[in-house]
Amino acid sequence: MSSGFEIRWHGRGGQGAKTAALLLADVAFQTGRYVQGFPEYGPERMGAPITAYNRISDKKIRVHSNIYTPDLVVVVDETLLHSVDVTAGLKEEGAIIINTPKSREEILPLLNGYKGGVYTVDARKISVEALGKNFPNSPMLAAAVAVGRIMERDAFIAEMRASYQHKFAKKPEVIEGNMKALEMTFDVLEEALKEDMKRSA
Repeated sequence: MSSGFEIRWHGRGGQGAKTAALLLADVAFQTGRYVQGFPEYGPERMGAPITAYNRISDKKIRVHSNIYTPDLVVVVDETLLHSVDVTAGLKEEGAIIINTPKSREEILPLLNGYKGGVYTVDARKISVEALGKNFPNSPMLAAAVAVGRIMERDAFIAEMRASYQHKFAKKPEVIEGNMKALEMTFDVLEEALKEDMKRSA
């Protein structure tokens, strides 16, 4: 990863996109990085489109604006593809991850001709299997780390376990469910990344 990496999150109120961005900032900070994690405030009602951002760097971050040319875009709700230009400003050498049961090929026509990396992950399915409920933010957080190569899988998993143990000390089943969701997502995305490398070889 270069000295600076920028992520833009698209979701809807109540889906945890803002929480995922803040969690990622916290975890990256624990590994010695300089970080920012912040939402773009608009109507804060349940279901309304929201945007959140991350900057992660090995050097001090002196910029405090929104992010206009992200390296990675994470779309937590695929219905936003019909109403929001999620690829706006996204670097061609970057990537986009979409929470959807659809394949990459099915999603491509909705991405305004974007030529960079496109990855899909069924965060709902993973979340329901691991947690018994649809909480897409944990799988999408793991997806961002895997595709963005923000940190090694083992380091991320260890930091997330420590974070969840602090937050959910009295709910061990929530900790284990979230850890399972993270691991399952990494398995899916690592396979997709290998396929991408084969395609470009």
